[in-house]
Amino acid sequence: MTSPRSRAEFFVEPERDGRFSGPATGDERHMLVAFLTDHRATLQLKCAGLSAELALRAVEPSTLSLLGLVRHLADVERRWFRQVLAGEDAPPLFSSADDPDGDFDGAVSADPAAVEAAWEAWRAEVAFADRFVAEAPDLDVEAVDAWRGKVSLRWVLIHMVEEYARHNGHADLLRERIDGAIGI
Repeated sequence: MTSPRSRAEFFVEPERDGRFSGPATGDERHMLVAFLTDHRATLQLKCAGLSAELALRAVEPSTLSLLGLVRHLADVERRWFRQVLAGEDAPPLFSSADDPDGDFDGAVSADPAAVEAAWEAWRAEVAFADRFVAEAPDLDVEAVDAWRGKVSLRWVLIHMVEEYARHNGHADLLRERIDGAIGI
């Protein structure tokens, strides 16, 4: 007989889980980067061990899938760090003005090459963002965004933590639908 499970149980054993163990006091940059790193690791964890299942949709008519989340977050990382803060001409990889939901709508194939391309893009954008943050003189670096106006690196980091936290909640539900795995 098994005991009842709690949704608060860990997705992975606590002794093997290094997420959310960053600093709780001290330097603001280190805390923000640690939270963002932990949320990125959560996305990877929620997708771990899956292949074709990554393209499974949540429920009709939603186009939400784990693969779509990876593609979406690659575009979000690219937008805020490359386009806005670094000022690069770096159009989105998976969406466009003509197809604004292409990150999710186009995530229909669980072809291993398509999945790897999404992860490669995400990893490249995370690496760029990490370099940008590490090289920034402080969190007050500013840029102008067409949507928000003037933004600081501090605001972008906070926004990215929020973005991942929201989408990791989606990933929780998607993963539970796929194989019943629950927990943080």
